[in-house]
Amino acid sequence: MKTTPRITIVMPCLNEAETLEICIKKARHFFAAEKIIGEIIVADNGSTDGSQEIAERAGARVIHVSQKGYGSALMGGFEAAQSDYIIMGDADDSYDFSNLQDFINTLDEGCDLVMGNRFKGGIMRGAMPFLHRYLGNPVLSGIARLFFKSDIGDFHCGLRAFRKDAILKLNLQTTGMEFASEMIVKATMRGLKIKEVATILYPDGRTRPPHLRTWTDGWRHLRFLLLYSPRWLFFYPGIVLTVLGILLSAFLLGGPRHIGRITLDINTLMYAAFLIILGVQAVLFSLFTYVFGVNADLLPKDDLTDKFVKNIGLEKGIVISFGMILLGFVSSVGALIYWGENLFGNIDPTFSMRLVIPGAVLSTLGFQTFFASFFLSILNTRLK
Repeated sequence: MKTTPRITIVMPCLNEAETLEICIKKARHFFAAEKIIGEIIVADNGSTDGSQEIAERAGARVIHVSQKGYGSALMGGFEAAQSDYIIMGDADDSYDFSNLQDFINTLDEGCDLVMGNRFKGGIMRGAMPFLHRYLGNPVLSGIARLFFKSDIGDFHCGLRAFRKDAILKLNLQTTGMEFASEMIVKATMRGLKIKEVATILYPDGRTRPPHLRTWTDGWRHLRFLLLYSPRWLFFYPGIVLTVLGILLSAFLLGGPRHIGRITLDINTLMYAAFLIILGVQAVLFSLFTYVFGVNADLLPKDDLTDKFVKNIGLEKGIVISFGMILLGFVSSVGALIYWGENLFGNIDPTFSMRLVIPGAVLSTLGFQTFFASFFLSILNTRLK
């Protein structure tokens, strides 16, 4: 009778012949020392150096994953795992697979995801490049904590443990290195219980360069964080631009303003109008992204945003848009009357533009709101 393993250790692999065997031996030693029934899966992503044969000889089960990428390899291993608990770790001998009990104990305490923290456990000399240690990891982890209200200190640690069912329910989609961020972001947004344990990072045992590309993969992580946070990508910048544009417009509508030797007039007013239009467009983009993300099960519901979208609705949006268009028309008529008073000849642009610019801005915002109301209504339509 075959016994179901309690723990599965998944190692993504792409040409790891130099270090794969020692990682598997450490994992097997851990199982033996702790008397754990476990399995080791090597999720191979197309190795050409004989890694597959090395893994099988060392006692691991090899899973062939054809779709390229770190995330693809890991997902292939997760889906093949037979246990409820999974521990993932790189096959470059930078993590100690013979010392994993803290991860299992934390899962037993009820956690869904247990993250290793290399900054708490220790980073050995030569284990992490200077830019990664003092710029890339701290900055990206800090942005992630700010965007998603997470308290995880090391977002990119490759050694982590989790409950298989909890992670598979997250519907992880990314295929590259940003998979590490996606797992934590979605786990945080879905309310999974997450804890960290101190982890030591050792210099990897390979003679070839690592797969990680500093700037390319750093950008992929940052891009993912922005795409999953429409508030920080669109809403907050949009609010700042809109408020700044309104304040600057209000400051200049009464006439030219002098600040020392500097005079601010209609040219500045035009740029203020541009800020308002750009800001409102960014806010609308945040609503589009939110509705699409929620309906596609990519983003969790936010009660405040959900209430706002539902309360405005198509009809109120149309009423608001026509109100702005009407105000813009009135302002434009005022400019037309002023032009007529001057027999449609030369006029003072410093006066007329203070009527034309607000009219153009209000009309533009009105049409933006009109079309946005319909677009939000379309996004909210569910096919039955």
